Amino acid sequence: MEKNRGGYRVLVADDDTSVHEALGLYFRREEYQMLSAYDGDEALEMVRRSRPDIVVLDVMMPKKDGLMVCREIRKESNVPIIMLSAKAEEFDRLLGLELGADDYIAKPFSPREVVARVKVVLRRIHEMGPENQSTHLVVDNLDIDMNAYIVKLDGKVVPCTPKEIEILWALASNPGMVFSREHLLQSIWGYDYLGDTRAVDSHIKRIRAKLCNEKNKWDIRTVWGVGYRFEMESDA
Repeated sequence: MEKNRGGYRVLVADDDTSVHEALGLYFRREEYQMLSAYDGDEALEMVRRSRPDIVVLDVMMPKKDGLMVCREIRKESNVPIIMLSAKAEEFDRLLGLELGADDYIAKPFSPREVVARVKVVLRRIHEMGPENQSTHLVVDNLDIDMNAYIVKLDGKVVPCTPKEIEILWALASNPGMVFSREHLLQSIWGYDYLGDTRAVDSHIKRIRAKLCNEKNKWDIRTVWGVGYRFEMESDA
């Protein structure tokens, strides 16, 4: 069951006060609680102290930039992160995904777009309740619990971001099925991601680094020119 909207806490970390003013207006309309941080150190402190439901994180900030903050958050939390970056900073955007960001939005942006992306992420994470079916999957040594957003390998919890877990669930619950990058963008991100399939590739790379090894009886295979599929040893 979806969490009450007013209970959502959104941390906006950006050194530009106008960004906080613009987003604050829109988040209040959605009855979200917006928390504000103006530098990297403050952002980390607020993530630890206030435990927001999602973080909107600017790349360029004083004290610690957004990429450093993203890296630090991922050491201790799987809270969803949407990064903000200027259009010219393509390297930073891709690096943000490599470090564990779930999404990014290019500056200048529309506050409506930011709020829409936040709503999609929060809805996808919290819409699964105990009454929903098919929220738990075990494949060999891989255990995915979508109700708790927890992934285990060989019985041990492996820290994964929400997007990583959703991609893994889509693949593992449909073994042998080929998912195009475009399909994953539409089904996991929930909107048109402007054809930037590199976001999918970055997340798959992180999933493989965390979970794939020679002992597994399954693997995530690349189907060249198309996308990816979850393959069991017997399917090889």
